[in-house]
Amino acid sequence: MMVRDARLPQDEPAILAFIRQLQDYEAAFEANRRTDPDFATDHWHQVQHRCAERHGAIFIAEQDGRAVGWAFAHEEHGELFIAEPERRHGFLAEIFVEPAARGAGHGKALIQACEDWSRACGHRLMTIGVLAANARAIRAYQASGYAPYMVTLRKYL
Repeated sequence: MMVRDARLPQDEPAILAFIRQLQDYEAAFEANRRTDPDFATDHWHQVQHRCAERHGAIFIAEQDGRAVGWAFAHEEHGELFIAEPERRHGFLAEIFVEPAARGAGHGKALIQACEDWSRACGHRLMTIGVLAANARAIRAYQASGYAPYMVTLRKYL
């Protein structure tokens, strides 16, 4: 098992597959997820734009020389009401490990790579967004030391 920086364009087919798999997984418990054929490509273009605009990094988890997961992190700038030391921080925007490779430490290794990148950028804080219904991901993040910070509520009108 190893985590490395993404190699583009070589890793694009695997990343597109990971994007589709994550979207399908989340669509099972969140009805607002796009599942159309163009989604993965559209999202990948957005990731690349965000990576360039927000000093991001993309990592690939490998097992036996094959990509089994990925993570994408970028810099965020918080609102002015947040104290300066935490205003500029890392954000783990996306992480996915193939179901067959889960439980082998790839997720933890991807999180660690994102945290190492964030520290190297001078950040003192890293945040992760997660769907409230994704209990498995929440447990994994909490096992890596993340704690609830903000709750977003919604109401359909």
